[in-house]
Amino acid sequence: MGELWFIGAGLSDERDLSRRALDALRSCSAVFAESYTSVLSPGSFDRLAAEIGRPIVVLTRTELESETQILAALDSSPRVALLVPGDPFAATTHVSLRESAEKAGHAWRYLPNASIATAAAGFLGLMSYRFGRITSLPFPEPGFAPTSPLEAIRSNRSVGLHSLVLLDLRPAEQKFLTAGEGLRLLGEREEPGTLPAGGGPVAVVARIGSESARAWYGPRRELEGLEFGPPLHAIVIPAPDLHFEERSALERFRTRGPERHSG
Repeated sequence: MGELWFIGAGLSDERDLSRRALDALRSCSAVFAESYTSVLSPGSFDRLAAEIGRPIVVLTRTELESETQILAALDSSPRVALLVPGDPFAATTHVSLRESAEKAGHAWRYLPNASIATAAAGFLGLMSYRFGRITSLPFPEPGFAPTSPLEAIRSNRSVGLHSLVLLDLRPAEQKFLTAGEGLRLLGEREEPGTLPAGGGPVAVVARIGSESARAWYGPRRELEGLEFGPPLHAIVIPAPDLHFEERSALERFRTRGPERHSG
């Protein structure tokens, strides 16, 4: 039976991998990766493949969720790796694969890495234990306007918690929902108790983990018109009552002046 290594790749590029993770990748006969739950900087997998001395097979969402290729590799290889941007078990898809590997008699190992779930809070200076359920905002489609993101935000705010809103991405199409678009969508669907009243302050983080990481804090309607640069972006809806240290930390990211606006 084989051993499946779930390896977190971090938030930026191949340099975020730990020495332990690199040793594990070099010891694996087959290395797979996915780039639909999040993405690394362009060229990261190619550079990493050259460093570890073996190819990295990037699977589509359909291929990974079918589990066929990875389970077949485990039947013929002592060690197989799945490389995941961020942290492997932030996505339930990978938990399902872990269970399937177990049922087939294979062992598994887990090497975590940085996740936007904690990095966004840390960069903004918000207390991570004050975050509620994470939610995702999908691309708008005709006749498709799910209410689950607003329900999650409203539920979190009702008990005094912050909300992290992840934004949809389709890397194969080079499509990434921007924070400005996301804020506009949330505003269009706003219901009582969801967003800060009167277009009140929210936060945006971009490219967390990279050298160009930035954050913004200010009125929602103001942030809707800002240019946040290249992806990936995420939105944070603060709790109604901020701790004084959180408030102080957020102030350093407050938007000031029209020069920050796009157009």
